[in-house]
Amino acid sequence: MLLTSRQLLQAKALDIESDLRGTLRNFGFKVGMVGTVKFEARIRELVADHPDLVAIVEPLLIARKVLREQLGVLHRQLLAAVRHDEVCRRLMTMPGVGPVVALTFRVTVDVPGRFTKSKAVGAIFGLTPRRHQSGEIDRTGGISKCGDALMRTTLYQAAQVMLTRTNKWSWLKAWGMKIARRRGMKRAIVAVARRMAVIMHRMWVDGTEFCWTREEVAAA
Repeated sequence: MLLTSRQLLQAKALDIESDLRGTLRNFGFKVGMVGTVKFEARIRELVADHPDLVAIVEPLLIARKVLREQLGVLHRQLLAAVRHDEVCRRLMTMPGVGPVVALTFRVTVDVPGRFTKSKAVGAIFGLTPRRHQSGEIDRTGGISKCGDALMRTTLYQAAQVMLTRTNKWSWLKAWGMKIARRRGMKRAIVAVARRMAVIMHRMWVDGTEFCWTREEVAAA
């Protein structure tokens, strides 16, 4: 409930921000690249000389501010939960896995023993390709997208962070970048997300932290 409530507030705040960007663009005002903290100031700056726009924008900014404040309340609760959970802290040793990813995986899997093999986790979260078989046709399609959508989205975002924003190199990032060179970044992110799910399950079952090199994996 904590995760879904946090996601709801975040989505509503982003909806308001997107609406403000799109609406003001119709009047020739471009918000541009601006962070969450400076967003309100930027909007006020753009409409300052237009009283009619100010009257419309103000309620939206107030609603956004309240949503962001309450999102912060829930996020602090999430951080506290993760801080006191040994499994979450262990999962966060993997690059790209932060508190949200770790807690989402923790509560979604719940009982790791219900998966006889770690490889089954990727399929349960809808991260394995569909197979189209009919007569002489046998081809692989997109991912199945079955199972928990929040977990699948969170894993995708974690894989994206690992491949595009994490500076420290690891065997998993090297594996993903090799796929990206051959098949494109989007498919690489999906493949890494699937493998991250498998590895995190194994880490949970074995009580181990993430192995950064192939040598560490072999030794484990």
